[in-house]
Amino acid sequence: MLMVGQMYTVLALLHPMATEFGTTPGQVTWTATAFGFAYAAGFLFAGPLCDRYGPRAVITVGLTAATASTAAVSAVSDLPTAVVLRSLQGLTAATFAPAALSYVVRHIAPRHRGTSLTCVTSGMLAAAVVVQVGAQAVAAGIGWRAVFWISAVLMALNLFPVRRVLRPTPRGGTDGGLLQAFAAMPRLLRQPRLGALCLSTVALMTAFVSLYTAVAIAGPPTVTGDATAILALRASALPALIAVPLLVPVLGRLPAPLRAALAFTLASFTVATGSFLGDHTAMLALALLLFVAAVAVAAPAVVETINANAPQARGAAVALYGCSMFIGASLGPQLAGALTGLGFDGILLVVAGVLLLGASLILPAMRHPRPVTPAAGPARSAFRPPQGPPPTAVRRPLLPRRTTGPPARAGTAAGRTPRARQRSPSGADAGHRGASDGAEALSGPAAETVCRNPGATISGPVPS
Repeated sequence: MLMVGQMYTVLALLHPMATEFGTTPGQVTWTATAFGFAYAAGFLFAGPLCDRYGPRAVITVGLTAATASTAAVSAVSDLPTAVVLRSLQGLTAATFAPAALSYVVRHIAPRHRGTSLTCVTSGMLAAAVVVQVGAQAVAAGIGWRAVFWISAVLMALNLFPVRRVLRPTPRGGTDGGLLQAFAAMPRLLRQPRLGALCLSTVALMTAFVSLYTAVAIAGPPTVTGDATAILALRASALPALIAVPLLVPVLGRLPAPLRAALAFTLASFTVATGSFLGDHTAMLALALLLFVAAVAVAAPAVVETINANAPQARGAAVALYGCSMFIGASLGPQLAGALTGLGFDGILLVVAGVLLLGASLILPAMRHPRPVTPAAGPARSAFRPPQGPPPTAVRRPLLPRRTTGPPARAGTAAGRTPRARQRSPSGADAGHRGASDGAEALSGPAAETVCRNPGATISGPVPS
């Protein structure tokens, strides 16, 4: 939340920064635009680096660089320098989110992966509100520069748990070196499913930011122009961001593509409903709550679907997802500004259409790939158990033995008298139950040796 929230920090600092730089708040917004584009570009580099060097190494280097660039922003004295340093800050801060998502996919057990992804994506969405509230409070107390150096100190402190808690990833995960890791991204974009999923992410974030921008610039009269009311309306969606991770065990029962499509549809329905609420602020807050909840469900579901379609280049796939997110976040304000003439209700209807378009882009991912058919082999699968009961061993009856040599004379066998088998108290040898023709156990010194094969003859006198 701290790293992603740096994109939204200046939105609460536009007026004090404009006063010190001797310019207008509108010109200061370029610091947010510069950060956003650099952040999106940084995602494209961070993903392949995660595939090559592992998420922990990328997070460590990124935190170190972001700490330095954030501290440098606190010391700027003019707007052009602030824009340049904010671009550098966006580029360095962008290393965290794709590395965090890649770490969850690589190291978290599948039964906990959905919860972890939901927590990460919900934190990214919550940063848009929480960081602005904190920045506004700090700037009012000790000045806007303190926002950046406090952020730099918190980033530096996070280096210690990162090194001690996160597990390293073996290097060389991408065969062929770093260039092949970067080359994986164009190949991923050429896959129709992944391209459609990235476009759906653009649609999701465009709708998310457009809606909140519309509330600020074209919303109902009860909130338009009132910074405190707008901030309270944004904060009203925070319970949804807290509740959604708790519902992951229930939501996880649905496949990720289906879950994403349903969440897109719910978000579209709530936004369309909000367009008919007029000036009912309480009902609008409820619609925003449901909308944010649907977005918080859709975002991790799209991440899961993207990773399932790119198992060999997950870092690059997550980088494309993050880049798509912030491209959509950058397009959102422009869309709302261009549609101001339609009014608040008209903007909401257009946003609802954008969300339906995003839902349609997820539909191709809901089709399962065809199973691989073996080229040769037995008709019955090697992984399918044979039909019917398993074969059981047949117990053959024990039969008399015969000697392999010439018959021995009575009483002797090669000069030795064989040891007689003792009869059980019941009169039957325990080892010869079921012998053919009801053969009796032999006893006495006149007993002859018996053979193992059936049909053997016994020579010599037999006791009667």
